[in-house]
Amino acid sequence: MNNLKKINDEVFYTDAKITSINQEDIDFLKLNANKNKNKRIRICTHANDQDNLQEMFIALSNKTYIRPHKHYNKSESLHVIYGSADVIFFDDDGNINKVINLSKDSPNSFFYYRVDKPIYHTFSIKSDYFIFHETTEGPFVKTNTDFASWAPQENETKKIMEFNTQIKQKIKKFC
Repeated sequence: MNNLKKINDEVFYTDAKITSINQEDIDFLKLNANKNKNKRIRICTHANDQDNLQEMFIALSNKTYIRPHKHYNKSESLHVIYGSADVIFFDDDGNINKVINLSKDSPNSFFYYRVDKPIYHTFSIKSDYFIFHETTEGPFVKTNTDFASWAPQENETKKIMEFNTQIKQKIKKFC
């Protein structure tokens, strides 16, 4: 397992000159994903927020809510490591315009996607945990992320439950 520097309950950085990820690291992510209020955790393999290339191993539990958001001035790619989820893409008004079923274990699913335009997206987690390798451009600038005004904020528990139920129903109709 890597030597990890804890930034907060959700973010860890490796301090190795050469980083390698193994099953022990994946187990660490699974073990700790539910131990914070947002039910997610990441190991960053880049040195800091200012790096031009940012790579992370991210675990989301099936209790995670990712508020639909889009990124400006950057590309993002995702490669599935473990579990399954739908990534849902929306237009600016909150209408679903694409759903990608993600899993490395299902022949009818995709294990990779890349997006290089600002488009709202979120996840609906199907397995206990969904773990992926994400690569994006840096530096990380918080204001380059736009959260959808039509989606609940992360502290609106009741609205999140309603939103997630609606999204799951819309995904069934969409697919």
